[in-house]
Amino acid sequence: MAKVIGLLRASAFLSMSVLGISSVATAAVTELEGGPLVMRRLTEDQYRNTISDIFGDLTIGGRFEPDTREGNLIAVGASKATVTPRGLEEYDRMASGIAQQVVSPKRRNQYIPCKPMDAKASDDACARTFLTKVGHLLYRRPMTEQETTNALKVAAAGATQLKDFYFGIQLALTAMLESPQFLFVKEQTESDPSRPGKLRLTAQSMATRISLVLWGSLPDEELLRAAAAGEFDQPEGLAKQVDRMIASPRFEAGVRTYFADMLKFDQFAALSKDPALYPNYSAEVAKQAQEQALRTIVDLLVTQNGDYRDVYTTSKTFLTPVLASAYGLPFNAKWGDLRYWMPVQLPKDMPAAGVLTQIGFSALFSSSGKTSPTLRGKALREVILCQEIPPPPPNVDFSKFATADGNVISVREAIEAHSSNPACAGCHKLMDPLGLALENFDTSGFLDKVAYKDAAGLGQAIHDSPRTSSCLVNRVYSYAAGRSETDNEKQWVKEPLLTDWAAQGYKYPALLRRILLDPGFYRVNPRQASTIEVKSAAVTQAKSPDVKIAAAD
Repeated sequence: MAKVIGLLRASAFLSMSVLGISSVATAAVTELEGGPLVMRRLTEDQYRNTISDIFGDLTIGGRFEPDTREGNLIAVGASKATVTPRGLEEYDRMASGIAQQVVSPKRRNQYIPCKPMDAKASDDACARTFLTKVGHLLYRRPMTEQETTNALKVAAAGATQLKDFYFGIQLALTAMLESPQFLFVKEQTESDPSRPGKLRLTAQSMATRISLVLWGSLPDEELLRAAAAGEFDQPEGLAKQVDRMIASPRFEAGVRTYFADMLKFDQFAALSKDPALYPNYSAEVAKQAQEQALRTIVDLLVTQNGDYRDVYTTSKTFLTPVLASAYGLPFNAKWGDLRYWMPVQLPKDMPAAGVLTQIGFSALFSSSGKTSPTLRGKALREVILCQEIPPPPPNVDFSKFATADGNVISVREAIEAHSSNPACAGCHKLMDPLGLALENFDTSGFLDKVAYKDAAGLGQAIHDSPRTSSCLVNRVYSYAAGRSETDNEKQWVKEPLLTDWAAQGYKYPALLRRILLDPGFYRVNPRQASTIEVKSAAVTQAKSPDVKIAAAD
């Protein structure tokens, strides 16, 4: 019966479409209605950025829980992430290491704004001063009195047992750094005074959303102060904070965090290459290849405030001697340090399609033993254009892609096998020509009926494709909300958000500003507000060889 009803609904929708009758789902959307609440685990980049922003350049030792992608974004998959027992051990290791560095003799005066009455005993007053200040930043809100009391108990117990005030602080800070209040961002709601009976995010939850988008980190003291003072209730108050954060040097970190997520740079950690086939490839080249792409993007979108689409056509980039050698380009020996970065304009005889023809993109989306136009074309379709390519059908005979002695056939032979196999041809026609163009093969093709003859032509076709800009808008909105879009949001993103962004010259900061200043972005659907679930029941503990003190929830 359910299938019959589904078919009837589909037929009715088709009939309305043929007759020119618009459905509700496709009606013009003038404002956002709000979506569900989310609780998301901090991603590795967000965790690292936060520690760096609060404590400076500290060493973070430990392995992060594997990130999950949803909608091609880790930031969205984070709403489905949990903490395993093994992951909790790693968070404890990281937290303990960070806390130990903070209270070390060479750093403690930098972070702890007071001196204990006796360094060999507990001091609640000094401990409270430090822990409540740090807790405010870690928890994105003032600590409750119960949380403060619990933290002071941990600090006092540690100081008493080892007769060391700073060891007690270390234990308390460790517990805070591995607590769910820090590791998970849990959104909160309140009544919306401008919409009776409706809900919106609290000012503190708004501040966290804004900061994660703009800085890839948690709110600073000024943003939390503005939230507590009610400044977000006035458009000019919200705009003042958003503009301040975009103008901040920390905005670069936020841009890097988003594009590293979008371009799947996390996959570099598991990337390997056959040294016989790729003698110039190394871990250092991989690291610098990521940095090259991010420097190119930041320079274009932040420093120059340029058109986002130029990311796929620019021939301006940055190189080190190591990368120049990998590209086969001459470099100036006077550069000295092999990690020194130099802005360069690529030669005209080197076809450029922005980041798509850089080592980072080509290395990440290829096999370890050979190049792969298919993987590269698939990545371009899915990552840049938001076009999902289905997996190979289950009946594909993969033996055709190997020689009689079991070796992998050449790239050309693989492409011919794809095109001659009816089960493969449809999808591979969407992927292979794009990948071949990016590998400087003598090839040509079409992208959405726009012809190209080489990598530079393909880059221009991508630049001009409406899919390129619409894909970024959809991805950025989901990234900002930390979840997939609702139907209402999908329509709003399509119109008016995309139209407004185009009118502003496809400037990336303008896109973020437009989203973050819209009141609808902070609205919550009351019917979905109670769907949030606790992701981890783990109990955090502060540990040391001699002391084991359970931290309070």
